[in-house]
Amino acid sequence: MRRSSDRSLIRLQRLHLSSTVTTPTTRRIGLLFATLALLWGLSFVAIKTGIEGFPPVLLAALRHDIAAAVLVGYALYRGRTLRPRTRDDVSLFLVGGTLLIGAHFTLLFLGQQYVPSAYGAILLSLTPVVTPAFAATLLPSYRARPHEIIGTISGFLGVVVIANPSPGGLGSRLTGIALLIGAAVVFAAGAVLTERYATTLPIVSVQAGMTVVGAVILHAVSALLPSEQVGAVSAGVEHLAALVYLGVFASAAGFLLYFQLVDAVGAAETSLVSYAVPAVTAVFGWLLLGEVLTPLTLVGFTAILVGFAWVKADVLRTLLRRRGRSDTHRGGGSSGDYVVVSGNAYCKRNC
Repeated sequence: MRRSSDRSLIRLQRLHLSSTVTTPTTRRIGLLFATLALLWGLSFVAIKTGIEGFPPVLLAALRHDIAAAVLVGYALYRGRTLRPRTRDDVSLFLVGGTLLIGAHFTLLFLGQQYVPSAYGAILLSLTPVVTPAFAATLLPSYRARPHEIIGTISGFLGVVVIANPSPGGLGSRLTGIALLIGAAVVFAAGAVLTERYATTLPIVSVQAGMTVVGAVILHAVSALLPSEQVGAVSAGVEHLAALVYLGVFASAAGFLLYFQLVDAVGAAETSLVSYAVPAVTAVFGWLLLGEVLTPLTLVGFTAILVGFAWVKADVLRTLLRRRGRSDTHRGGGSSGDYVVVSGNAYCKRNC
């Protein structure tokens, strides 16, 4: 009897130890996910605020000046090398800096002038939906599946609904939507292209290098645009606060949080933050800027989310199976099962 009670006590102690170890980890993951969605969701509100005091591309350039300084400083503090060692390292800096930052943020900030802040978040959520089209073309190990094609079509139908290409829906809003779609497509293409390079550098060094290159390109583009003269700056406290937020929190801190989350749960599960960002932007755009989304916009956003779910069907199914087994291993599948493009995982096999 004594031996049985001892075994029961040991079992209870193990259960207690397991709960005390697992619960904080789960809470930490939830906190990281929520914080990242908040940081990135608020970034679109900050962009909309900042471009009232700065020319759009200049604001994007200054944002990445700040982000580059923070990331370079962090890399040096952690003892990470910043010098590219191979041709692939140099190519990654140049391609990533040009497409993922230079071209992407030029189009994003220009487009955000014409539409509510939530439009930017909604239309950029199209990125993982269109990525398979580029991955199938540019990555030899990847083949698009029927459900991904369905998802891509659904996503584009959502964009058509949001654009509302009727005589009453034409004008500057359509210009903004076109620029934002361009930003999503450029980012998807750049993300796939950067997967072709095998870097020898730590990820924070890669991001710092791309951010430096991107900032230089953004300044060059800003200098070439007649509307981007320094004399056009009329920044007040709220515009400067938006700039600091974008550089320090949305870019630098957001990047570091993102990779903490990837390390904790894997790229497949982390990519689901794309669901939350537009909702955060819509709420804070309404609270802080008085923006209201039309029912048609919500219908279009729903179509994009459905497309996202179709594209991610393999990943979501794997994650649900893993949750059902209460398996705490991160990632939702072995690394060989997925092509991971800019944090979005696409199934290759065995999913």
